[in-house]
Amino acid sequence: MKAIFAHGAKDLRLSDCAVDPVGPTDVRIRMERGGICGSDLHYFNHGGFGTVRLKEPMVLGHEVAGRVAEVGAEVTNVKVGDLVAVSPSRPCGGCVECHRGLPNECLNMRFYGSAMPFPHIQGAFRQDITVMASQCHVANDLTAGEAAMAEPLSVALHAVRRAGQMMGARVLVTGCGPIGLLAILAARRAGAAKIIATDISDNSLAMAAKVGADVTLNTMTNPDALAPFAVGKGTVDVLFECSGAAPALAGAIPALRPRGVIVQLGLSGDMSLPMMQITAKELELRGSFRFHEEFAVAVKLMGAGLIDVKPLITHEFAFDDFLTAFETANDRTQAIKVQLAFDA
Repeated sequence: MKAIFAHGAKDLRLSDCAVDPVGPTDVRIRMERGGICGSDLHYFNHGGFGTVRLKEPMVLGHEVAGRVAEVGAEVTNVKVGDLVAVSPSRPCGGCVECHRGLPNECLNMRFYGSAMPFPHIQGAFRQDITVMASQCHVANDLTAGEAAMAEPLSVALHAVRRAGQMMGARVLVTGCGPIGLLAILAARRAGAAKIIATDISDNSLAMAAKVGADVTLNTMTNPDALAPFAVGKGTVDVLFECSGAAPALAGAIPALRPRGVIVQLGLSGDMSLPMMQITAKELELRGSFRFHEEFAVAVKLMGAGLIDVKPLITHEFAFDDFLTAFETANDRTQAIKVQLAFDA
């Protein structure tokens, strides 16, 4: 069985990887689709992000879906042949944060394709993987590509949940990569009345308009594009900051009305904050990190046709063509979500 290992910056290799045995509560999945995420690109481009660095070869990938090939003796939630979206989130269930009801903050989290702990948590870009049955969510009414979008959609759903009341809200999304675009879809589903999207890529902004943004603004070609929304003390209720870029956050704060909510999703290292404005406008800054129970909701929303992620899947490459896939995912002028087809 083959898997995609990151050995360092610009050093990806397709190598042999053992398949774990199937225990009584486990499921073996024959992988079909895997989406390349921003964190995968950080490992590919830089060998890590912030203080998180690769210290050993690590299998990448955590946005995956595949067919059930084998089930353990005690498994009842899936059967052989089912298409399943596989949650990469595996909290321990026993630490203080899990007991507080915050499994996404688990002290012993085993999240696929993460170099945060050492030894690293190996990822899911492999032809076969053995997972816990509880990670599997039946997605027979979806395509494999859609099912693999459950993970990033879960991130957006968790962020909307962190934002609070969304009905009738005026929302600003900064950064229209896959997470920003999914935040647009999730915010609209939650009742947002008007959605403004900013980015520095016209390709990304075109997709933002396609998935439902009412206003799209290129803040590179027009640095003052948000000025109309900053009249008075601001007119925006909720900011979803998805770029991880300090200028995007600082530039958006004048558009927020007093007691507006900032939900920070973008992760690209530490950012400086305009604390005087945050304090004077009594803004609330809320982090949003991963997800847990939102994964099942993501599968259900897609299956019911309530959120359509298909437009975001712009490219698909055969598993063996992984280097081209990663290089394409790096090019924001043409790619939104690039997926690997393990069965191609």
